[in-house]
Amino acid sequence: MNVNIYYGGRGLIEDPAIYVINKLTEVLKEIRVNVVRYNLYEEKNTIAMLPKTLKEADGVILATTVEWLGIGGFMHQFLDACWLYADKEHISKLYMLPVVMANSFGEREAELFLIRAWEMLGGIPYNGLRAYVEDHVDFETNSAYGQIIEKQAELFYKAINQKTKILPAGNAVIRKNLLRTNSIDLTPQESEQLSMYVSDDTYVKKQKEDIEELAQIFKGMLGSRESDSNQEFIQNIKENFQVLNDFKASYAVTITDTGKTLVIEVDGNNLKCFYGEKNNADVTAKTSYEVMNKIVNGHMTIQRAFMSGELTAKGNFKTLRTFDQIFQFNIQ
Repeated sequence: MNVNIYYGGRGLIEDPAIYVINKLTEVLKEIRVNVVRYNLYEEKNTIAMLPKTLKEADGVILATTVEWLGIGGFMHQFLDACWLYADKEHISKLYMLPVVMANSFGEREAELFLIRAWEMLGGIPYNGLRAYVEDHVDFETNSAYGQIIEKQAELFYKAINQKTKILPAGNAVIRKNLLRTNSIDLTPQESEQLSMYVSDDTYVKKQKEDIEELAQIFKGMLGSRESDSNQEFIQNIKENFQVLNDFKASYAVTITDTGKTLVIEVDGNNLKCFYGEKNNADVTAKTSYEVMNKIVNGHMTIQRAFMSGELTAKGNFKTLRTFDQIFQFNIQ
């Protein structure tokens, strides 16, 4: 028989949880149980790989210390990894003994959390050991407490050996009907391989670099598109500009589809064309992207667009008519 112990505390000498799991280990080894202990604080960089060690076990002990509230981050990480990468079919056969020691309030809640988490994973929780420990020396030297721990180790062994049945819990229904992830359905072997990649810092770093590189590429593509959008129509307008001596005027054409305003300023043989704002333009107009596209590609004059109602304008209408003289677009 194999029992794995996963210790989620910080490894402090005065941690009473260490005393308890040492006592459990002694008893289990006396009855010829192979016990393997994993200190999560030592395995913090490879916690994602630990669920594969469950395959070697017939039972597990989850041990942690409540220092101020809850079970602590290392145990949370381990349980998360079990949810993501463990072989759920094998977990369904595993008995779990929770061990929770506290030097502040919350040992009952922490034990209940471990039990509920193991039930959600599909495993079989067993009655655990929990205690509030004010003085770890008094606790460890109390023979009555030691006998309770020893007795619990023997009962846990019997439960695993005899495959003790337990009554069904409602968490099984919740797990089946509500906790359905949207992730890819992976085999246990694929999950184990994925956990190895997740634990490989070099691999994760490379993946982050690749993602960042792709993000930069897409950002560049989007920036290029935005840049193209900001230059739209401007090139055609500049290429088809016809100088009209002593003519000076400004146009502000709002393209309603995009919400941008195309500003055209003419001063003799000088032309400025850009997207922006101009409140005091000689002519302000509004039209759609489709109509503006027809105008700059020579399929429609601005005068015709105005007369048909496809373009609205206000300001100096003589200046509006002159637009077709200084911009003679070739049909494209």
